[in-house]
Amino acid sequence: MKENKEKKEIDEQEEVLNEPQESEEEENSNDSQNEETGDEENQEAIDPLEAANEQIAQLNDKFLRKVAEFDNYRKRTLKEKAELILNGAEKTLTKILPIIDDFERAIENGKKTEDVETLREGMDLIYKKFMKILQGEGVEVIPTTGEDFNTDYHEAIAMVPGMGDENKGKVIDCVQTGYTLNGKVIRYAKVAVGQ
Repeated sequence: MKENKEKKEIDEQEEVLNEPQESEEEENSNDSQNEETGDEENQEAIDPLEAANEQIAQLNDKFLRKVAEFDNYRKRTLKEKAELILNGAEKTLTKILPIIDDFERAIENGKKTEDVETLREGMDLIYKKFMKILQGEGVEVIPTTGEDFNTDYHEAIAMVPGMGDENKGKVIDCVQTGYTLNGKVIRYAKVAVGQ
């Protein structure tokens, strides 16, 4: 009996010792379950649908900003082109203004003098100055008299017969001077061609 008592006491002690361990294990398992539940709550908080919607909103915002930026760029370049077209000749015109001043002086001097030769010299100087400015801007005179007729540069307004074989197909006379601007014809030379 004594042994049974001792055995019971030992069993009770073991139960007492085992009980707190089991409760700690239960608490640990409860904690891990709570952590798993917390993770699920965090996963629910970061819902993939919400994350995708947020990303879509960010991308949409970036897209709208880029569209607005491009639209502003397009409007700015159109405005610059319009200003360039309107004021593109400003540089050339400011170079031509001194020629107008020379003409005004020539007209005033023409009223004071009867010497035709002086007027002719003045007009010749103004013409040379004007042609120098035009050449500086890329304008060239199309050569005509004595040249072979070329439809790329010349416009025939008359055919002159009986000029001989050496003048056949050649420019005999220039009625209106032609010009090129940087190699592009801006006005064809009107010429008479030998036949």
